[in-house]
Amino acid sequence: MNIILLQPDDWLNDTTVVLADRRYRHLHDVLKVAVGDSLRVGLLGGQSGCGIVVALSDSEAHLEVKLTEPPPVRHPRDLILALPRPKMLRRVFRTVAEMGVSRVDVIHSARVEKSFWQSPLLRPDRINAALLAGLERAGDTVLPEVHLHPRFKPFVEDRLPELIATNTCWIAHPGADEALSGQVGEGLIMLGPEGGFVPFEVDLAQSVGALPVNLGARTLSVDTAVAAALSQSLAGTNS
Repeated sequence: MNIILLQPDDWLNDTTVVLADRRYRHLHDVLKVAVGDSLRVGLLGGQSGCGIVVALSDSEAHLEVKLTEPPPVRHPRDLILALPRPKMLRRVFRTVAEMGVSRVDVIHSARVEKSFWQSPLLRPDRINAALLAGLERAGDTVLPEVHLHPRFKPFVEDRLPELIATNTCWIAHPGADEALSGQVGEGLIMLGPEGGFVPFEVDLAQSVGALPVNLGARTLSVDTAVAAALSQSLAGTNS
């Protein structure tokens, strides 16, 4: 935990917050803070800065807070991701939060088992917990937006054209000649499930403007592909 994220209901007054949940336990059990210690803190969705421990008890910590720094710069590309296996979901959501992605659209695909959509890990509270863990690791304060689309064709035909009206969309496809690492500018990256998108899905995405690219010669697991695509995109945008 490289930043203590604060919620609006943590505030005792204009300058003091009270922590009595897992954040307090982290301060007490892991960091072993004492009165007078300085910590990096940030308001969820807002500025970050410094928190000074002014009081400690067996159940809570009081911090005097000063927030002066804007949130980190966002990742230049959003993500459209075929729903991964449930065991990968937490890692993937943590990664997109760590990388500063602003928006993630999770979509269905022919190679996605329909039962995956029933996973409790897709509950808003579970998604939020994974995203918060990523923010805490990265020292960020801004949660990515996550949107779920359990039908592929309606998403591509109705929603994708709106998303790419002013942006480029790249769809990862092993047979593509162009590499994602060579593309420049902001936009969206579309990543398939294990085994990739089927030809019909690639063709449909291309019909509304998506451009096929490859992530390299190796076959990657979904969670690795997410990290690779987001990292390659930074090289293409000088971020």
